[in-house]
Amino acid sequence: MEKYNTRADVPEKYKWDLTDFYENEEMFEEEYKNCVKLVDDLKNYVGCTKDKDKLYEYLNNDMHTLSLTEDLYIYSYLISDQELGNSKSMERKARTEKLFTDYSVNTSFFEPELLELSTSEYSKLFDNNSKLNEYKVLLDKIYRNKEHILSENEEKIVNELVNAMDHFDDMSSTMLNTEHNYGSVLIDGKEEEITSTNYSKLMKNKNRDIRREVREKFSKVVDQYGTSSSQFLNSYVQSSVAVSKIRKYKSCFSSKLFSLNMPNEAYEALVTTVENNIESFRKYLRLLKKVKKLDKLYQYDLNLSLTENDKEYSIEDAQSLCLQAVEPLGEEYVNCFKKIIDNRYVDYAQYKGKCSGGYSFAPLNKDSRILMSFNYNLDSVSTLVHEGGHNVHHQFISKNNPLQYREVPSLVCEVASLTNECLLSSYLADNGKTKEERLSGISNIIDTINSNLFGAVREGHMEQEFYKYVEDGGTITKEYMDKLTTESLKKYYGDEVELDSYSNISWMRRSHYYQFFYLYAYSFSISVASYVANEILKGNKDMLNKYLKFLSTGSDKWPVDIFKVLGVDISSKDVYEGAIKYYESLIEKYEQIEKEV
Repeated sequence: MEKYNTRADVPEKYKWDLTDFYENEEMFEEEYKNCVKLVDDLKNYVGCTKDKDKLYEYLNNDMHTLSLTEDLYIYSYLISDQELGNSKSMERKARTEKLFTDYSVNTSFFEPELLELSTSEYSKLFDNNSKLNEYKVLLDKIYRNKEHILSENEEKIVNELVNAMDHFDDMSSTMLNTEHNYGSVLIDGKEEEITSTNYSKLMKNKNRDIRREVREKFSKVVDQYGTSSSQFLNSYVQSSVAVSKIRKYKSCFSSKLFSLNMPNEAYEALVTTVENNIESFRKYLRLLKKVKKLDKLYQYDLNLSLTENDKEYSIEDAQSLCLQAVEPLGEEYVNCFKKIIDNRYVDYAQYKGKCSGGYSFAPLNKDSRILMSFNYNLDSVSTLVHEGGHNVHHQFISKNNPLQYREVPSLVCEVASLTNECLLSSYLADNGKTKEERLSGISNIIDTINSNLFGAVREGHMEQEFYKYVEDGGTITKEYMDKLTTESLKKYYGDEVELDSYSNISWMRRSHYYQFFYLYAYSFSISVASYVANEILKGNKDMLNKYLKFLSTGSDKWPVDIFKVLGVDISSKDVYEGAIKYYESLIEKYEQIEKEV
């Protein structure tokens, strides 16, 4: 296992290649100056909705400018995450954020202007105008916001304020990832520093005393900043609530539903089904306690997988395993995944100061880049296949859709990543050379469902609760979040897990709370992904063809209609009950294999 102290120690082959964005700093600066002018020019299109040709010209220039501005921002974001706190990177990122603010302000005239049109005036825009029809779905999605869009001046004010305040996630991330010293722990006679990037790996250590020590040291430091964390979260939620009220939504959650054109019945079906089947999750907890031969389960035991796969995977091993796992998706898909590896789209290594976690960040007009903290274990392989799923999905979308329809919501995107995780686990379960390898495959997908179905619904429901609390006049404090977290954990764990003095602060490390009801996306997606992967692995060619079409479908369709490409109705409890049954079948399969000699 390679360990790196700084980014300078990491071999180039394990760093992402960003030259597709800009080959050097001079090219970045040149593009930045170009974009400043393009953004400024957009102000000249005020009144364009009165002229079909002028409107078409504006839409083309707007998409072109947005694409270039996005490249600048994402490049700066990626560079910043390489080494958080680097002053030059922070300055570059701040400039591109300011450019995005200018873009938002200079285009804020458009939506109010479009919505001033009467229904008949709006319809006439598309008469005998085939060019403008290229943007009709996009414009229709804007026009349906008629009652929620403000006047031009009001839109400018809101956009400026939102962009000025939209830094609470960065502040929280910087505090947790770079400013804290969490101490160190002695493992096999060697001292290892505890960081936010290696915390998850350390919590899988077989030695229970080490897990307890790591949790206590890490949590003790995090807990000291609970007041600051609650203030960051409260400010973020307060600003979201304010914007929702200004835009005349009944609540923040209703604004989320409206933005996705999602029926509330889908969320109710999901949450109700999961909460009615918490006993299935507790069955897993009992199995974990039995397999690990523990008299009691504590939270520092819950990061353990049912089967600990001690095999160390090199980065090259992980790449090969991912390619084998996705073979059932066909040659075109495999070639797209190879592109990720061959073109160095991934930043693998971990070191102090690098942003923790993993993501795939995609511009409109380029392939995404993937950040991760490779720990040489199966979790890291799973992260690579997951984020690789996002990258390939974006490749398919880019190939089959114009710029204006390439940004699909996370509700859809997560199916592509979680389907890959199901395929990886199935590959290991079927092709493992030892009993332990087979069990680790099943264990891996069980862990994925624990996190993305039960965990995401639990925390997503918490998110709904604290938004409602603020909307009703409350203020998010550390005490409030601690209490909300404890009640939520007790509801799901029952008597199967012993809570400790740090159980209540897990909310402080949940970056998804700064992504506006993002968590539920995982729950919808793992339900659909498990269904899709099962059908494809059974040799269902029709499902494979539907899935590839699903990956190619852009945002000219609403999420509910994109899911219908797969033959799935997400308002039906059948989808989520099917996911629960699949989960229970995995537990049964695990117990069967475990009994084998």
